[in-house]
Amino acid sequence: MTFGILTVCTGNICRSPLAEQLLRARLAPLDVTVESAGVSALVGVGMPEPALALATRLGVTDAASHVARQVTVDFVRDADLVLAMSREHRRAVVELTPAATRKTFTVRELANIAAGISDDELRSEVAGSQGAADALRAAVGLASALRGVVEPLPSPDDLDVVDPYGQPDAVYDQSASQLAPAAEAVAAFLAKAAAFGR
Repeated sequence: MTFGILTVCTGNICRSPLAEQLLRARLAPLDVTVESAGVSALVGVGMPEPALALATRLGVTDAASHVARQVTVDFVRDADLVLAMSREHRRAVVELTPAATRKTFTVRELANIAAGISDDELRSEVAGSQGAADALRAAVGLASALRGVVEPLPSPDDLDVVDPYGQPDAVYDQSASQLAPAAEAVAAFLAKAAAFGR
């Protein structure tokens, strides 16, 4: 079975599509699908020029094909992991689908939790998994169980990726400086879980 990731922001034209594209590229060797949506999506709209330029600088090759879509109960239910770009988006996802609480994180939140999980803990959690997708689901379960246990980030605001839409290029750069390392950390955590689960 495939492991599905859903990234979520407001309009689905800046942060969540960039997260989607970065994760898809990084996790390409695995049987993972990555999609994105917005809680107030600008449905049918593509990424704005500054976001496209930023994606290109970060090595993304499919940014121009992105089309925004609205998050739905089905999208959330079908995902094994939901990565919100802010606490506001995380809250909106959980209000839409309360059963998704344990698999929904902000991307920076999950990156922080993953940093607090040792290789031995992760290896033990995914031992006996029936394939990579099963190992990834076990890793998400472990991260959920450690929410509130792992040392939190210094400020609650550190859980969010700043919204650059309509802002100067410097804000796009700031947003990317928050998002890209978190996406990389999450991808590395998932890739490691899949490797341990083999």
